Amino acid sequence: MALVFAAVAIRFRNPELQQWYNGLALAGLACTLLYILSQWREVGRSFSGRHARFGSLAIGSIVVVLAILAAINYLGIRHNKRWDWTAARQYSLADQTKKVLRELQKPVQIHVFAKPEEFGRFRERLDEYQHESKQVTIDYIDPERQPTAATKYQVTQFNTVVLEYDGRSERVTSDTEQDLTNGLIKVVQGKQSKAYFVEGHGERTPDDSEGSGFSTIGQLLGSANFGQAKLVLAQQKDIPADASMLIVAGPKSDFFPGEIDLLKGYHAKGGKLLFLLDPRERADSPALTNVTALLKEWGIEVGDDVVINVPSDVNIKDGEAVKVADLVSLPRSDGTFVLAAKYGSHPIMQGLRIVSAYRLARSVTAGSSPNGPAATNLVETTPTGWAEQDIKRLVTDGQVAKEPSKGDKAGPVSIAAVVSSPATAAPAADPGISDPQKPEPASTKPEPDAPKPESRVAVFGDSDFVTNAMLGFGSNQDVFLNTVNWLAQQENLIAIRPRDPEDRRITLTAAQQNFIRLLTIFLIPGAVLLLGVQTWWRRR
Repeated sequence: MALVFAAVAIRFRNPELQQWYNGLALAGLACTLLYILSQWREVGRSFSGRHARFGSLAIGSIVVVLAILAAINYLGIRHNKRWDWTAARQYSLADQTKKVLRELQKPVQIHVFAKPEEFGRFRERLDEYQHESKQVTIDYIDPERQPTAATKYQVTQFNTVVLEYDGRSERVTSDTEQDLTNGLIKVVQGKQSKAYFVEGHGERTPDDSEGSGFSTIGQLLGSANFGQAKLVLAQQKDIPADASMLIVAGPKSDFFPGEIDLLKGYHAKGGKLLFLLDPRERADSPALTNVTALLKEWGIEVGDDVVINVPSDVNIKDGEAVKVADLVSLPRSDGTFVLAAKYGSHPIMQGLRIVSAYRLARSVTAGSSPNGPAATNLVETTPTGWAEQDIKRLVTDGQVAKEPSKGDKAGPVSIAAVVSSPATAAPAADPGISDPQKPEPASTKPEPDAPKPESRVAVFGDSDFVTNAMLGFGSNQDVFLNTVNWLAQQENLIAIRPRDPEDRRITLTAAQQNFIRLLTIFLIPGAVLLLGVQTWWRRR
């Protein structure tokens, strides 16, 4: 018994000493068997008589229960099933993670460098990775006990995860699913794409940390294996060869003819462009004439209007003037705040079931280019909304009226569209930048199964939906990142990403806290005490 208790104590206090507690447990078992053999007469007598029959029945029942438990554990080891009832499904792998794991072509080794007592929180997540793909193997390393392994993988701190794939490695200093999956994507791709943010016309930039800035987008792109840089088109003779895409985020003024020619040339070589175009702030603000004309050539029509979002239970007659502030779609918002739940049939919107929000949007409608394929609408408003042409009355009086006779588009109104077409000119170079810490491939020739170069364009009638203040609303983040991956021809990464657990704490006032304290400490126990006294007195 002492040997068995020692084995159990070591198992829980020092789980890494497996050979010790296994040896002690076996020694305790051997001692027990020796005792039974030495006392065989007493053991034999104990199985005679009525008590022996009851004892045999009890032993048989125990054996049956143990057999059932063994069968359940046997099946549980080979079949992984979990029911996750949390609101954000924080204990289930996201669709993106499952998609990446299922498409692994070669083995992935995951090395977790942490203290033994920290292994559990990594196992909680990584065991799900291993169940999802047979290509994943995991080992847990204590860098203090195995310093050579830490030196080999250049690990300098605890709670570091090293992912190895096809001779490449990536380090992640986090146990969250999003960070682990992003690290897996990086090590599998082996090459980093690069997104250029166009400047020179008042566009938003990824280094702005204000609520209206794009710093969060910059961080997300970095985590998703996209390098970033700024680009002033007016100062360029050609688009950089390593540009995987250009992002034009909320320009305030129109592009020059020379800049339009650069975009045309880049597009013809299989370039990828993302336009986030806001409506005009005032009636006298400059219109983006050259930009909208270019997009019309590519099959996307951008309206000079403001989309009005009307709740589905509100009916406004044609020509009826209403205050936009009365068309409330969310608290502290008006009718220009567009909530969209209807998505087009396109890979970007695959699996999206949550609304996305746009603070101030203009109409963006799929058309068809003269010599190219037709575009596809991505996001649409409710049928009761419309696209308001009279920007002056909206800005000065805060009133709108649905007037189809004056050019207002009836709902549902599209506020985003995409189009793709084969590249018409040979690209200057293979887009993407190699990681200097990873070995270069032996050949620069494209792989046989590599996607053919395509020119791709995505246009949204609002740039606010991915600002720091609004990116976390609904599915805004998924809409943006799915669009970026589609532009980069990385359709395998288009999926719903892991969501952070919601803050579901209850905020109580001081009066509510005092009431709960009185209720739980005095009122409920006092009531039980009084009932007990009453029962005692009645019985007496």
